Amino acid sequence: MQHLKPLKTLALASACAALFAGAAFADPDLSAELVIDGELTLVTRAPSDDVITPNLPERYSGWLFRDPATRAMQMDDFENPAMIAVEAGAELWETADGTAGQSCADCHGDAAESMAGVRARMPHVNADGVLWSMEDYINNCRTERMGAEAWRWSGDEMTAMTSFISMQSRGMPVNVQIDGPAAPYWEQGREMYYTRYGQLELSCASCHEQSYGNMIRADHLSQGQINGFPTYRLKNAGMVSIHNRFRGCIRDTRAETFAEGSDEFRALELYVASRGNGLSVEGVAVRP
Repeated sequence: MQHLKPLKTLALASACAALFAGAAFADPDLSAELVIDGELTLVTRAPSDDVITPNLPERYSGWLFRDPATRAMQMDDFENPAMIAVEAGAELWETADGTAGQSCADCHGDAAESMAGVRARMPHVNADGVLWSMEDYINNCRTERMGAEAWRWSGDEMTAMTSFISMQSRGMPVNVQIDGPAAPYWEQGREMYYTRYGQLELSCASCHEQSYGNMIRADHLSQGQINGFPTYRLKNAGMVSIHNRFRGCIRDTRAETFAEGSDEFRALELYVASRGNGLSVEGVAVRP
């Protein structure tokens, strides 16, 4: 099976140019401040650098690109629909499962302490030198320690747990490692980010670096930051994982995609996460 085979045709490149040529422009609202419940102020703008984002003047959270109603929804935990997943994750945290009869809390205690900063460092290279996403660590605990079945990557239980764990890092700066053992994975992810794929010959950079701020159909292109994932997408009426969003983006280029949890998507996740270094972990965001 061939994945994401690049198509180099003049006709398709012209079609892509025509698509963006007809797009309207709508700047992100750089005057907006993301303050949760009037108490916790999150960083939505961070300096760029010459290593990770040399082509961006500044790093912007996707929250800045949303309409006022969607922004307000995320600022109020009572109104934020993603908090339902967080509450479900909190319940799962305390629930014993598997042959060991243990819960997450039995080993890790209070998540507010043991999980603080975890989301900000994900994905991360494990003790065996393999890059793992948060979902990998969760399923490893379930299968190796709890004697429980692994959860589906973007299943309700998994997105609930990743939402709950992400909330423990809300407000902390994204700070993923890109050097040392993480370097080859980061390089692989960067290559994927700039490679044009599919019938539409689009790369991640085509939309989220070269064309952010454009309106294409009803979608306002952001820089594609993932500091707000898992995210509640209003169009889906549910939580969306990072790899699920990757699949959706690639599908839109009319290319054959990788599977959620694949080595390729882990590498891409690391690179895209690094592009948001310095932005606050938003816990659970709301997007159209």
